[in-house]
Amino acid sequence: MHLIELSPIEIDGHMFKAVTVLLPKTTLLVVTSNKGYIMCGALDIGLLNEKLKDRNVIAGRAVGVKTIEQLLNAPLESVTFEAEKQGIYPGMIGKEAMLKMI
Repeated sequence: MHLIELSPIEIDGHMFKAVTVLLPKTTLLVVTSNKGYIMCGALDIGLLNEKLKDRNVIAGRAVGVKTIEQLLNAPLESVTFEAEKQGIYPGMIGKEAMLKMI
């Protein structure tokens, strides 16, 4: 088994990258475009909104997910201020958020 897996993901005809990182007792999950990303519960939205706000990161966080498929189909628990400006909001399904990051 690979510790890091990178694979293409297609959503409604648009291509994104999925990254899975296997760590002891944790799996990091990310789906990204050139504009932004969604990630599992390890993402610190507060850090991005407060200490790194000058970077204007477009990102969303879903909790309780264990696979890329679950991440894409889960409602986002929180999003960055910059994501909100793109029409991405808490409760939005991951793949819907990714389509706003094209």
